[in-house]
Amino acid sequence: MKIAILDDYQDAVRGLRCFKLLKPYDVEVINQTYRTVDELVSAIEDTEVLVLIRERTKIDGSLLSQLPKLKLISQTGKISNHLDLVACTRSKVLVAEGLGSPIAPSELCWALVMAASRHIPVYAQNLINGEWQQSGSLGLGRTLHGLTFGIWGYGKIGRRVAQYAKAFGMHVLVWGSEGSRKTAVSHGFEAAPDRAHFFRQADVLSLHLRLNAATKGCVTQDDLASMKADSLLVNMSRAGLVEENALYEELKSVPSKMAAIDVFDNEPVRDASDPLLSLPNVLCTPHLGYVEKNSYERYFQIAFENVLNYLEGNPSNIANSELLP
Repeated sequence: MKIAILDDYQDAVRGLRCFKLLKPYDVEVINQTYRTVDELVSAIEDTEVLVLIRERTKIDGSLLSQLPKLKLISQTGKISNHLDLVACTRSKVLVAEGLGSPIAPSELCWALVMAASRHIPVYAQNLINGEWQQSGSLGLGRTLHGLTFGIWGYGKIGRRVAQYAKAFGMHVLVWGSEGSRKTAVSHGFEAAPDRAHFFRQADVLSLHLRLNAATKGCVTQDDLASMKADSLLVNMSRAGLVEENALYEELKSVPSKMAAIDVFDNEPVRDASDPLLSLPNVLCTPHLGYVEKNSYERYFQIAFENVLNYLEGNPSNIANSELLP
């Protein structure tokens, strides 16, 4: 049985405690990301089990049609838009789903808020370059106490981030579905009366939404233009939530506004190809939301257990269970 683990950028999987679960099997850990379907197929054409690291590789009918030996895909974390479950079912490929956790992305969100608000990366880099207390065009940073923290999407991550903001003495303002706004109010936070008020009032605004047909491009150029001149937008959910090019154009035209971004339209970003990387008022990180040791151990433990259960004839957590006998 040939098993392949895709897109392990940091070659970290082999160092996990749970990796020993696959020791009896023929496992290939692939560290690079292939740019074309043909290149990927060439690398994994004999693979029978694929283990995916979150959403780094797109799984669709075109790819599956060229992998006739593939029997199982084991997903770390939850299935999302990167995987066409209908196409997998049509190709008779079982898909085993994992579990997610809000802890790591919530903590990263707050790290981005703090780092961007106090310009920590720029100050640190300039210190290495011999410049004392210099942040370039960004000027002085600011504290968070007393500011309004806007949260769009009051799910597991949004709720944790709201508590962080509360601990820092911020006023929390929530926007989203009617149900999420009611829940936020029941937790002691304020729900914005409308979308326009939400964008106008937030000093810091963080997005915590799933990307789907309803949310794609939901943050528009007009929304960004209506935000305060010294506002900070944080997006560590999905790049597609923001209208294409809108964030770059707004931050370029209003340098006093800032953004902290962990997600991009085309990942991985190579050779500074994304225009946001060129702006001094944008803090960019390489999609680190779940990329830390505890999350990896949790995600891969479940993914590997799903593989073992399949190989032992007892498939677990199968999303397309109609394929099971």
